[in-house]
Amino acid sequence: MTTTDTPRHVIVVHNRYRSEQPSGEDRVVDQETALLRRAGYRVTLFERRSDDIAAMSVPAKFVVPLRVPYNRAARTDLERVLRAERPDVVHIHSTFPLISPSVVDACTATGTPVVATLHNYSLICPVGSMYRDGKVCTDCAGGLPLPAVRHGCYRGSRLASIPVAAGTAFNRRRLLEGVDRFFCISGAQRETLVGLGVPGERLAVKHNFVEEPATRRDGPGEHVLFVGRLTEEKGVRTLLQAWDLVPEAVRRRFPLVVVGSGPMQPDVERWAAGRSDVRVLGLQPTQQCAELTAQAVTVVAPSVWQEAFGLVVVEALAAGVPPVASATGAFTELVDEGTTGLLHAPGDPAGLAARIAEIVDPARNADMGHAARARYERDFSPAAGLAALLAGYDAATGAHAPVGTRAVGDALPDSVGR
Repeated sequence: MTTTDTPRHVIVVHNRYRSEQPSGEDRVVDQETALLRRAGYRVTLFERRSDDIAAMSVPAKFVVPLRVPYNRAARTDLERVLRAERPDVVHIHSTFPLISPSVVDACTATGTPVVATLHNYSLICPVGSMYRDGKVCTDCAGGLPLPAVRHGCYRGSRLASIPVAAGTAFNRRRLLEGVDRFFCISGAQRETLVGLGVPGERLAVKHNFVEEPATRRDGPGEHVLFVGRLTEEKGVRTLLQAWDLVPEAVRRRFPLVVVGSGPMQPDVERWAAGRSDVRVLGLQPTQQCAELTAQAVTVVAPSVWQEAFGLVVVEALAAGVPPVASATGAFTELVDEGTTGLLHAPGDPAGLAARIAEIVDPARNADMGHAARARYERDFSPAAGLAALLAGYDAATGAHAPVGTRAVGDALPDSVGR
């Protein structure tokens, strides 16, 4: 699918998240769609929106969980579109909860090459995070995802976890047999999946890219910034404990700005109440987040789970701001320790506090900021993103097996194919 005089056609399949829960996946889809269109490609969106659930009738709402494992209506709708449009490739992002992996069958039935971006670990973990009770969890990776139901991993409810776990169990083989190429968004994610038994032949690493920011840092920065979901796995508790250990002179000069919402927001607001060295802003528009990033001396990303990527880290690099991130998941490949930013041990408040105090040194911070920007231009710019995206499409269409000839499942490990 290299660029030609004739625009190629991509159908993008995505279930958008709820508005009150802003998602990096939604942003990636929007940015990739705009990137392809600027490059002359035709892009058709096959979308469902989780916001629409609120307006459904009671019977329709009741049916939603039943269709999480397999939504026959969505499959039929996409197959109709594929037969009418005849695209070159289908690119699947999120299918939960209103689409389901049933759409892979539509691609198989029409002989359409298909790629899928793995934005998280949902291929082996029903909730996608591989994180439970304060630690990394791989209990569902080796077989039937019954532990997810037993522990109520989805929304803390065993009942709500049943359709999600059923979807994982029912669709692993379907995805592994029907998808021509998976995009892992980091080498760390790919390594984790292969280590847990997922065949690596179709797992390609394609980092997310970030659009050129409207503003970049000009000067030393004014604050320490956290942007993200206010949850345990994002390291929010570690951050609160660490901030109290940061030298007072640093906290007075560079107050902590917290942007985001989530289950821990009340805890954060109580902790910050009456403090002059902390500002809790809640959810902010994308443009405001970009401006806050450009004004930061550093962006902190203290996650304690296996981050598959880390848009906030790359957005910091793009703005010329060196991040401080935990040495977990993709962060170790996004941040060049001591060059473009600093790393700390996950869940270590003292280590995080020490790294924050270290990174605000003016001369070193400026040098790392320049290196951060150079890393962005090389690896995470729109040009780099387009090249990687088209290379993946080319690989998928070149390796695509005709209808009726796929036999990948015969070679899948039993632990993955169940």
